[in-house]
Formats: sequence, structure tokens, C-alpha cells
Amino acid sequence: MPSNAAFTSVYARQNLGPSPQGPEMQPISSSVASPSVPSTIPSSNTKTKSSPFDWPLPVRLYVQRSFAPENTKKGVSNPDLEAKLKLVIKEAAESNQLHLLDWDGMLLPQEMILSERATTVTPINSPWRALSSLGPQEPKSTNGSHPKKRKSVELDHSRYSEDSDPPWRKATNRGAVEERVTKQPSAQSDRVDKRQRKNPDKVSVGDGPSKSYHSLEKRKRRFEDDQLSVQAPQPFIPARDTSPLPSPDDGPIIGRSQTLEKQYFRLTSAPNPDSVRPLPVLEQTLELLKLKWRRESNYAYICDQFKSLRQDLTVQHIKNEFTVNVYEIHARIALEKGDLGEYNQCQTQLRALYPQNLGGHPPEFKAYRILYFIHTCNRTDMNDVLADLTQAEKNQPAIQHALDVRSALALGNYHKFFRLYLETPNMGAYLMDMFVVRERVAALANICRAYKPNVKLRFITEELGFESDGESVKFLIGLEAQALLEECDDGLRLLTGQAGSIFESAKNAAFRRVKI
Repeated sequence: MPSNAAFTSVYARQNLGPSPQGPEMQPISSSVASPSVPSTIPSSNTKTKSSPFDWPLPVRLYVQRSFAPENTKKGVSNPDLEAKLKLVIKEAAESNQLHLLDWDGMLLPQEMILSERATTVTPINSPWRALSSLGPQEPKSTNGSHPKKRKSVELDHSRYSEDSDPPWRKATNRGAVEERVTKQPSAQSDRVDKRQRKNPDKVSVGDGPSKSYHSLEKRKRRFEDDQLSVQAPQPFIPARDTSPLPSPDDGPIIGRSQTLEKQYFRLTSAPNPDSVRPLPVLEQTLELLKLKWRRESNYAYICDQFKSLRQDLTVQHIKNEFTVNVYEIHARIALEKGDLGEYNQCQTQLRALYPQNLGGHPPEFKAYRILYFIHTCNRTDMNDVLADLTQAEKNQPAIQHALDVRSALALGNYHKFFRLYLETPNMGAYLMDMFVVRERVAALANICRAYKPNVKLRFITEELGFESDGESVKFLIGLEAQALLEECDDGLRLLTGQAGSIFESAKNAAFRRVKI
């Protein structure tokens, strides 16, 4: 360099790395001293446009992983992915964090989008700020597996401002980020440019909302409504009273009501002790109900009062001889009125109470069970009952009678069956009344096959257990068999030879349907 030079030569920087040393760097001279230097030298404050290769290698690898097919997430479109990627790299560059962040351990843009969509109740800031506020990320493990990803609920939402917009509020610029960072091929860049020229409204940044913006807004509001409805359920309000629910450790309640009569209501919440009657009051109630049943025989009223009485016993966990007595009386009244529904409820409770040796009349109600299963033709439960009977129970008169009834029907011995029907102990006759009609029809079908050409009506009355000939005639008329009755010198006769299939058809119809 001449000593009288009118300039000082400097080296022009070509990148952001350290200043290279060597002869390949040529000094730039001013136009005054060196005419070989071009006259259009950019000024010191003019910035040269960055090329894709100016970004650090971890950033380029991060972008490549974002667009890899195996990292595609359902529900995240390419425009949303590119907009998120652009936002992350832009904020990293503005905060001079491009060389400091652990890009290998950072969440991918599609994962950030899914995490932000899942967290819609509390406003959340940009994912880049959330990640930067958490400090340095853990490095990638040596075996190639990614570290455990943080979920959106693990972030501290209080650090984010409410007016920060999530990425889906911003319009996207498809292809801009990928082209600038990873240097797209020229053919792909041309296709992106054509798409941008064709739809400028959808790809311009900051020019206003697009269709994608509106659809994402609707989705966000729907997610907010669903999550708010799940996280803030309505408190349960009892239907009838507001008494607090007792703890399971508190034990049964003790009633405090002194009212003898109380209407039955199905419980929808914990019972209120002020509306439950204690045991002494319940004993007085039972005596009152027995007296009213003998005087008035109002079954609707008595049944309602007995159900209320049973409910008070249940909520107080009272199981003693009085409880057994209540269920037995209610079952007998239900049998008398033909209410098999209430009878079955009482019978079910008695089956659980009898093994506790609380008293009562187990043989009587076991006999009722056998007769009930004969009525319903339930052979399975009948076999279970017979298997559970002990020899001592079989010797009980009521149970022995029920077993004889079953045996007579199984053998087709209608003569013995109707003798047993007239000798039924306790209240078993009410149960036998429910299936005696079909057995009479079956017996008539057998008589018409065995006795021809006719039989006396008195024979029908005695064999089928009727109380008088008049009842026999009414029964035959009900079967539309009045044409088979003939007046003879010795009285009315039934023309069995002309019966044909009348009684067989009635028999099949009777056994085809059983009213339970």
C-alpha cells in the first residue's frame, strides 16, 4: 500500500460469522483512489436481503422436521402450520435467540397448535414466549427419542397477557416461511406464487380476516362452551327437601316424626329425620292400619300407608320381628286383592329376613312361593325352591299341601288337585284362584275324551270343585259350550261326544298366556 494513499482499506463482511483472515478478502477502495471499483457502493445503513442459508443449521433442521410426513397431525392444516412456524422463528429472531434456543428439543408447530386449541378457557400467549419463559430446554436424549413434551395445562397462564392473540387469529402466508428458511425448489416456489396471486385475500398478512379465521373462531367458541360446561357443572338440588347428604360413616338415621299416617313418596335425596317416624310410632301406625283395613277395606289407602311404613323401616335400618310382621301383613293383603306386584316385593324382602331368624312364618310363605311358581309355570325357580327345602320343612302342613298340588298337576290327577283346592290352608286359595280356571279347562278336555257320549252336570260340579251346578253352567257358557248342555230326565247333561275341539282350543289359549 503506498504511503500517500488518500483512503484506508477495510474488509467487507459477507456473513455473521467471525471476520475471515486471508488473501481471499479484497479491500474496497473509494472511487477517488481506485477507478476499478464500481461507483455504486451500498451505504453502510443498507441491509442486504438474507438468504435461506443465513439461518443456523438447527433452525433449518427444525423446519424440515415440521414438514416431515411422519409428524403430520390430524386437524392441523398446512396454512396453520406455516403461520405458526413463521411466528416462532420471527419471535426468536427479534429477541436474538436463534443461536441460543434448543431447537432439537422444542415442540413442533403442529404440536403447539393442538396444545393451544386444547387450552381455550384461559387466554394463552404465543407458544414461543411460553417456551422461552420456561428456561432452557432439556437436550435431546442420546438414543434419539424426543424428551417428554409439556402439556398446555402445565404452563403458567398467569404470565400471559389477555390481549395477546393466538396464532390462528392471524392470516397465513403459505409457502413464505418454508421458502425463506429451507430454500424451496424453484418449481414449488412458482406454484406457491401462483396460488398467492390467485387468492391474495387468503394469504396476505394483516389485511383482514379470512375464511380460515372465521372457521377457527367458531371452533374456538365451541371448545370454550364445551369446556366451561364440563368444568362448571350445575349443583344438584334435591327435589323434595334440602337436607344435607349424610356421610356413609354416620350410620342410619333416627326418625323424629310423631305422625301416625304419612303418604308415600319415592325418595330422591337423603331422608330428613323430621319426616321419618321412629320404631314406637311405627308400631302404633301398624295397629291403626290393621283396624282401618278391617273396617274400611280401602286397599289403595292401605297399600300407600304400608309402603310408607316399609320405607321408614328401611331408611332407619330396622330389621327385627316387627319388620317381618309388617311385610307379612302387607303380602297377605296384596294376595287378597290379587296385587302380585306388591306381593312379590314383600316376598323378596321376606326371603332376605327369614335366614336371620327374626321370627315370622317362613313355612307359610314358602308354600306361597311354590303355588306362585305353579301359577307362572316357572320350572327353573320351582326346582331351586325344591332343592332348598329341608326334610323338616317338607313336613310342614302348608308346604306339604303345596307339594301335593304340584305333584297332582304333574301327574294330570285333576281329581286330587280339586280336592286339594278345596282344602287349601292359610291364604293359598287366593293364589290357586289365579290358575284354577285353566286347570278346569284342561280337566274338561280330559273328561270329554274319557266319558262319552255324555256326563251328568253334577259330576262336572263335584270333579272340578264348583260350589253349585249354577257355577258349572256359568263356566260352560263362558267357554261358549252352552250348546253342549242337554235337559234329560235325571237333570242336565254335558254332551261330551259332541265337544270336539272346543275345550282343547280353550286349554291351549289358557296355557299360552299367564298374567303375572
